[in-house]
Amino acid sequence: MSDTSSQASISSKFIIDKKEILGDYRMAVESREVSLLGRKEVFMGRAKFGIFGDGKELAQLAMAKVFRKGDFRSGYYRDQTFVAAVGGMTWTQFYSQLYAHADVKHDIFSAGRSMNGHFSNPWLDNKGKWLKQTNLFNQVMDVSPTAGQIPRSVGIGYASKLYRENAELKSLDGFSNNGNEVCFATIGDASTSQGMFFESINAAGVLQIPVIFAVWDDGYGISVPSEYQTTKSSISKALAGFQSNDDGSGLEIIRARGWNYPELIEAFQKAARFARDKHMPCLLHVDEITQPQGHSSSGSHERYKSKDRLAWEGKKDCNVKFKEWILEQGVATESELTKIELAAKEVAKKARQEAWQSFRKNIDKDVKEAISLLDTVANKCSKKNALNAIRKSLASKQNPLKRDAVSAIKKAKRVLIKEAVGKEFAPFLERLASENLHNYSSHLYSEFESSPLNVKEVKPKYGGEQKVLSGHQIINNYFDLLLAKDKRVFALGEDVGSIGDVNQGFAGLQEKYGKLRVEDTGIREATIIGQGIGAAMRGLRPIVEVQYFDYVYYCLSILTDDLACLRYRTFGRQMAPVIIRTRGHRLEGIWHSGSPLAVMIHSLRGMHICVPRNFVQAAGLYNTLLRGDDPAMMIEPLNGYRLKEKAPSNLGEICVPLGEPEILKKGSDITIVTYGSMCNIVMMASEELEKVGISMEVIDAQTLLPFDRTDVILKSLKKTNRIIFADEDMPGGASAYMMQQIIELKEGYKYLDSKATTISAKEHRPAYGSDGDYFSKPNEDDVFDVAYAIMREAKPKSYPEI
Repeated sequence: MSDTSSQASISSKFIIDKKEILGDYRMAVESREVSLLGRKEVFMGRAKFGIFGDGKELAQLAMAKVFRKGDFRSGYYRDQTFVAAVGGMTWTQFYSQLYAHADVKHDIFSAGRSMNGHFSNPWLDNKGKWLKQTNLFNQVMDVSPTAGQIPRSVGIGYASKLYRENAELKSLDGFSNNGNEVCFATIGDASTSQGMFFESINAAGVLQIPVIFAVWDDGYGISVPSEYQTTKSSISKALAGFQSNDDGSGLEIIRARGWNYPELIEAFQKAARFARDKHMPCLLHVDEITQPQGHSSSGSHERYKSKDRLAWEGKKDCNVKFKEWILEQGVATESELTKIELAAKEVAKKARQEAWQSFRKNIDKDVKEAISLLDTVANKCSKKNALNAIRKSLASKQNPLKRDAVSAIKKAKRVLIKEAVGKEFAPFLERLASENLHNYSSHLYSEFESSPLNVKEVKPKYGGEQKVLSGHQIINNYFDLLLAKDKRVFALGEDVGSIGDVNQGFAGLQEKYGKLRVEDTGIREATIIGQGIGAAMRGLRPIVEVQYFDYVYYCLSILTDDLACLRYRTFGRQMAPVIIRTRGHRLEGIWHSGSPLAVMIHSLRGMHICVPRNFVQAAGLYNTLLRGDDPAMMIEPLNGYRLKEKAPSNLGEICVPLGEPEILKKGSDITIVTYGSMCNIVMMASEELEKVGISMEVIDAQTLLPFDRTDVILKSLKKTNRIIFADEDMPGGASAYMMQQIIELKEGYKYLDSKATTISAKEHRPAYGSDGDYFSKPNEDDVFDVAYAIMREAKPKSYPEI
């Protein structure tokens, strides 16, 4: 372990001049003033919440010195000094985010969607094409869930390894300079207690990738001190066994004190050399950091810190110590520093005022328009007093928002229900509804021409001597074609490499294409997903595997908190089009046969969820996704790998459109909608039902997100007037979701002659064994019984009790 804390505070190991030192002091003081004023804005009610980077100014300035264009910061919400230091924002833009200004020209990070301290930069142009990341100081949009930013950091660093070692990628422009890019993964010390952090440290050590894990250690996790958080109260001591040495490769572990300017610079320079040149991951533990304003604007740290601790923090404040060092070294005089401090206060005040005025401008315009409309209508109706009261309430609000204007107008409409006036309100409400639908609900998925929703269908071609292959052979042939065609694609996961995955989808492909294209990983779902997300952020097209669908729970937080909402929370300006490959349905047992689609549907809006029934269909869905730019989850049918399928001659080219169900069997009595492995069960049941005179129209949804964009199901319902939604999820799950989409949202209830019905699994995880499967999940007999009961209720004479 390298420990620079024993070195003198004056160092001759780096060269830095007066101008740079005073520039750093100016930035440190400005950042502190911005934090102090930001907290006041929250207490004044002009901002909802504030969390700031005070106390971390020097460490982040040192990090900025070694951060190059093409590098990535994958951090958390206290890196404001760093982002400003590399030119990633102005202080006016910082305040615009604090106020939640829903205009990307002002809150340049999230357009009012993320709370303050969550920083990003655009990677896409206005047509959705990649910008050259090698020309940018890249900021991956922050997440609030503690340690949630760390798994993707593994993938960002892994991409550098691929770009350096895979010769086929050298021609890709704008993503890498021979793999020299470093990922700086910043995290608070308390968050290192999270499992995702430990898993990522281990993965980085195994992979040997250029990631610097920079830990800001202020001694607390909100109110909980380090002794409750970390073994030995020190993450660098706790991880000492990961130190790279003669025993084997690992991490370089470096410590520096957060108030010691030269020590911090040396520490970051050393870490950057190891990471950039050697592709060795580093843990840079910055301790003795203070937090002058406490954790956030929601509480005071005086409640849990002793007087001695508070006094120590006052003396060890990094800005105070930096000033002392400057004076001791004779870099500047007291008066020179005072001048910088006064100027910094003015910079912070001016930035705050500019941001506030810009934020209020558009809002005030809409409020004034609402007040004017209320005045106009009040003078025409008998409810003048009531409208004037609404007007007065709106006009008297301190700093009213757009919601107040809309709510006032809607209240006025309710007052005027029986009056023949108030039509003037409609354009105002329609305009704000449209504007704010765009402001707050756009960019969940790609809105560019490159969206996978724009990919046209390419049907499979069959002819000549027809090959019939097992499902695993179909998908293996497909992946072979894919890897040969697209050099950006790689696959990884548990058992994916050497044995070609547990169901042989990649059998023989590691040997053919090499370990950089098809690779094994440890049992570490969170960082498997992280590897995929980070690499996809850098222009690659990873297919990363979670071995069984039930194991997605291990990485669900990363999928929902980081991947699914990435495009949304950056206002459409960052993306990570990774494909999560897994397999599910109809195996046997509690942890190997679940179908928790409702969990995925409601957690992963922002991703596409594909549920193919066979492997020709799966190949077509993969192609569609890879021609688009959204992330997705592919749930392959586990019991389909051994089933026989006809092999099309254009396997590598077929495309199955997203959100377009397929009618597998036409019928006239009942529409039944299902997906995945249930398709075979429903088809068998429909054959039995035909024997008793019941004609079933069987529809395969194919994808659940999106779901039936073409109204195939609604058109079928209009014909049959009866409908069943069947799946293997628990009651109220995906079958209920499908019902809500058709019966409620598409108003399918208008065409029902019988009640809409769902068929689902029991409300517990499936039991083991063939009997357990039969009595836990829907089967052919269940489908028959439900369909027959519907027809018997409608036509009891034609369908007597069995």
